[in-house]
Amino acid sequence: MWETAAIVLIIAGIAFWIDSLRARERALAAGRAACERNGLQLLDETVAGAGLRLARTNAGELRIRRVFVFEFSDNGNNRRRGSIVVLGGTVEDLYIEPYPVQ
Repeated sequence: MWETAAIVLIIAGIAFWIDSLRARERALAAGRAACERNGLQLLDETVAGAGLRLARTNAGELRIRRVFVFEFSDNGNNRRRGSIVVLGGTVEDLYIEPYPVQ
């Protein structure tokens, strides 16, 4: 009995890990696209996980809500922050810290 529970927990952990990697890739793609669209440089070419909780979609379904943060530069000499919210498998929100437009 304990072996079955352990196997189920291991499989659930692996499924959660794979889902987290997919969400991270979606967030990274959204961050890259936002930086390209605004003529910004995505620093370190990565996003980092900053939060995780359960939330409901507009349809009322329970999903995992992940928040990722990233840094970008508008002129190459500074670092500014942005964040991306991924709900389930969908990018829900993207925030870029205000910066002076030249």
